Amino acid sequence: MCGIVAYVGPKDAASILLEGLQRLEYRGYDSAGLAVVNAKSLKTRKVKGRVADLAAAVPAKFKGTSGIGHTRWATHGAPSDVNAHPHLDQEQRVAVVHNGIIENADELRRRLEGEGVKFESETDSEVLSQLVGRMVKETDSLREAVSRALKSVVGTYGIAVIDAQRPGEIVVARNGSPIVLGLGEKEMFAASDVAALIRYTRQVVHLEDGELAVIKADGFNTFTSDARETAKEPFTVDWDAGHYDNGGYEHYLLKEISEQPDTVARTLRGRIDDRFHIAHLGGLNMDARETRSFRRVKIIGCGSAYYSGQMGAQLIEELARIPADAEPASEFRYRSPVVEPDTLYVAISQSGETYDTLAAVQELKRKGGRVLGIVNTVGSAIARETDGGIYLHAGPEVSVASTKAFTSTAVAFALLALHLGRVRDLSPADGRRICEGLRRLPEQIKEILTLEDRIRDLAKKYADSPGMMFVGRVRGYPVAREGAQKLKEISYVHAEAYPASELKHGPLALISPELPTVAIVPDDELLDKNLTTLGEIRARHGRILMVGHRTSEAADDCIVVPKNEVELDPILLTIPLQLFAYHAAVALERDVDRPRNLAKSVTVE
Repeated sequence: MCGIVAYVGPKDAASILLEGLQRLEYRGYDSAGLAVVNAKSLKTRKVKGRVADLAAAVPAKFKGTSGIGHTRWATHGAPSDVNAHPHLDQEQRVAVVHNGIIENADELRRRLEGEGVKFESETDSEVLSQLVGRMVKETDSLREAVSRALKSVVGTYGIAVIDAQRPGEIVVARNGSPIVLGLGEKEMFAASDVAALIRYTRQVVHLEDGELAVIKADGFNTFTSDARETAKEPFTVDWDAGHYDNGGYEHYLLKEISEQPDTVARTLRGRIDDRFHIAHLGGLNMDARETRSFRRVKIIGCGSAYYSGQMGAQLIEELARIPADAEPASEFRYRSPVVEPDTLYVAISQSGETYDTLAAVQELKRKGGRVLGIVNTVGSAIARETDGGIYLHAGPEVSVASTKAFTSTAVAFALLALHLGRVRDLSPADGRRICEGLRRLPEQIKEILTLEDRIRDLAKKYADSPGMMFVGRVRGYPVAREGAQKLKEISYVHAEAYPASELKHGPLALISPELPTVAIVPDDELLDKNLTTLGEIRARHGRILMVGHRTSEAADDCIVVPKNEVELDPILLTIPLQLFAYHAAVALERDVDRPRNLAKSVTVE
């Protein structure tokens, strides 16, 4: 949640900060602000609203050679000019931007107020600026002031701090919320996401939890909270600025849906072994003997990542015949899970920084669990914390709603299931069948995308419904859950997903002409049972939009997608639901890429 960008160097800081904030706006967009230092003078501007509103409020003479900026997703205090970041200390000398949540903010606020400090905002973040402001007067060192202030803090943070008395220096710190340094030519950057840096540099350094850094135009140094220096090696980011452009599409979401033939091909590239009909996944860091030793697979993720995990669990059980299930990472970490030595744990996160998932990984590692990561962002926290894993190579995903990352994750699970299966008891013939099916996916996704005009018309037809029911059996159930998720998060139409067999156990009471049902009906061994469910809905005068491999008179409308192997069909059945949700949101004039109350990378609890 929220976005941070910082710059120190010879150029105009304000313009760099504003451009960086625009690239980070998908992380939070209810308010924005920046602060710059020049000649020991601190200037700030912050507004409720979008980064464009902030840019309009920044005067032409708002100059400085170092500064920090922030785009906010509110946690403490409603969106407002006052609650926007940066926050200043009482002397107006220190400015702080903060991602995360300070859990003991109320206690610290009471203590500081007792010492005569007057707070301006309702935020927990202002506690940090007031603490640093008091410490910097005592120590005359911004590095020492930030280190001391953070020792009083309980919670998560990614912060950047500037001091009007030190115009050429910025201090950043991380604990549970990402901070990345960008190395330029006689200039330095910092941000919560490489998206803000990519136009200026592709050389980056990730801070670890508990680590701080001082950045100056001529370089940086990193250290721990107890002042031990740390050594960091920069690496080159594969993405460039072009990956963050909308490519002429009206919305990033439509661009990312349309990219899926290419992104799936990248996820597959170099990973199918035709000699043994197995997936080549060297990043797992497991030999065949270790792979065979696992008796269960447990998958954790949040939101769409969790639903892709449900799809993955089904694939693993079918192909590898290993018991597998998926669970929300946010629940897993709080229920004191039993961590078994013969269980393989898989953590999913597009950003690789999702806080609930990262915390669950850390708990698993503490208890000795073997954890793999499926992430899209190279060098992210989950990628560094896990024992091995699979990179998606889907490219940056800017729209808040996940599409191409979801699909690539499902494909990655198919590869993992194939790998586990062939190491165990999956026959070479079945291995060949799945390999051939995986190779067909990119072209079949292209074929589905040609249905966009038809799906647009259906979305307009159903968009005014007060709600929608999504149903699917076994392989179709995770598809239904993800379809409902997409519709509700970008169109704000209430949508619920149920196993088709569960309708008669309660939800059937909701069926009426006003509540349409989207039914996932693959052409598999459960086809007849699914068609019987459609009959039950029709008998209650419910309208039905069927997504499957054939038409049916039991449905009012049908979307027919190409057929693959039964195990891989759910991947394809997801694509039309993405287009359906997108066009429903457009018809309802929603802010498609930035839906209300949501942010892309959830780095708070």
